[in-house]
Amino acid sequence: MPWIVGVSGASGTPYAAAVLRALLDAGESVDLVVSRASRLTLLDETHIAFRDAHWQDDLREWLARGADGKPGTFQADISGVRHWSAGDLAAGPSSGSYRTKGMLIVPASTACVAGVALGLSKDLLQRAASVTLKERRPLVVAVREAPLNGQTLRHLVALDDAGASVVPASPGFYAGATHIQDLVDFVAGRVLDAAGVEHGLYRRWKGELGDGTPDA
Repeated sequence: MPWIVGVSGASGTPYAAAVLRALLDAGESVDLVVSRASRLTLLDETHIAFRDAHWQDDLREWLARGADGKPGTFQADISGVRHWSAGDLAAGPSSGSYRTKGMLIVPASTACVAGVALGLSKDLLQRAASVTLKERRPLVVAVREAPLNGQTLRHLVALDDAGASVVPASPGFYAGATHIQDLVDFVAGRVLDAAGVEHGLYRRWKGELGDGTPDA
C-alpha cells in the first residue's frame, strides 16, 4: 500500500523533496498529489515547472536538487511513485476503499490546513486528507507558516482532535547541522517519525550533551 504525499502551496518544497526521497529509499510506494498552488511555489523556489504530462521528468529533476538549489545533488528512483492530478476527484485516493498507509502533507499551507480542518474537498489533496481522517489512517500535516493567527491555530487543534499529527516545519539544531540540507532533513525526518517510517535523515538525541556537534 502506498503513502499519499500531498504538496500544498506553502513555501518549503525542499521539505517535500526530502520526504519523497526518504520514502523511496525506505522502499515505500508513493501516491503523489501536487496542488496547483504548489506548482507556482515550486517554480519560484526551483525554477522547475511541474507538468502533468511530463511529471516523471519534472519529478526526477526536482528530487535531484539539494536544498541549496544545486542540480544533480541526489539520485532518486521514482519507479515507486504514482502521480494523480490535483483536479482529478475521481482518482484512487478520493475513495476510502482505495487502500493506503496514510497521508503526509508537506509543506502544508494555512489554506490547506483550513480546508482539511473544515472537511472541504476543493481538490484531490483536500479530498484525500478527508478520506484519510474518516478511515482513521495516519495523517501528518507539516504546517509551514509564521506567524500563526488564532484561526489557523484553531484549525490545527481541530486536526489534532481528529487524529492528525501536526508537525511544524521547525528545524532543530541539536543534531549538528552544518548545511541547509541538514535542517531540511531534520524536518523531513520528524514528519516521517510521526508516520512511523524508518529513515536516517538526522542524528537522534542520545542523552549526551555535545553528541550532535560536528566534531562529535
